[in-house]
Amino acid sequence: MHAINCRIVAFSGHALSCVQCVSLGMNFCNGLGASCPSDHMCGATYVETTGNGTVFSRNYMRYCVPTKECNLQGSLSIINNIVHRLGTTCCETDNCTPTLPILPSANTRLNGLVCSTCVTSASKWCHTTATMKCTGNENMCALQSTTNEGNVSMASALRGCATKSLCDLGRQTAGTAVQKIDVKYTCSSGTAGLYSGLTLSFIAILINGLGQS
Repeated sequence: MHAINCRIVAFSGHALSCVQCVSLGMNFCNGLGASCPSDHMCGATYVETTGNGTVFSRNYMRYCVPTKECNLQGSLSIINNIVHRLGTTCCETDNCTPTLPILPSANTRLNGLVCSTCVTSASKWCHTTATMKCTGNENMCALQSTTNEGNVSMASALRGCATKSLCDLGRQTAGTAVQKIDVKYTCSSGTAGLYSGLTLSFIAILINGLGQS
């Protein structure tokens, strides 16, 4: 019994090696393994962006994911009917390949919330008098501020409707040896005070592709 307990302790303290890679326009990638903190798992985040029902952006990243953020689903909608949906999955062996994340289903039913909406690729802040009606589970108003460093360096921001699952996340930084992405959400339910969280996304790539400011 004593020997079994020792093996369990050793396994629980094992730091996984996880593949680090980014793929733009695809839903898979491969790269080199890197050691992760003990409270992380090997994860994959898949992001799909649509405009009026047409997919115009797909991005995929594998990296070390905090255990509490595995199996995440969330969405963010902004001006011009652009919807940004993401999902995260995890696995727990060295350099394992997570299953492709399932994205949240589209829901066009109005939920009564109205949020400001704007987008810029020139700053981590934007403000506007324009508004949009929120739908489905997007029951939070969100300002998303993105910093992208590396081969592509830029700051961007957007406002719109978001799911609470995105707003509830803590700070997260992800990337590879040549690219690092930080994303911050400041959210409001419309009745409660503002609070902040951070999550991984590829919205900087989205904003760059839209070319709006």
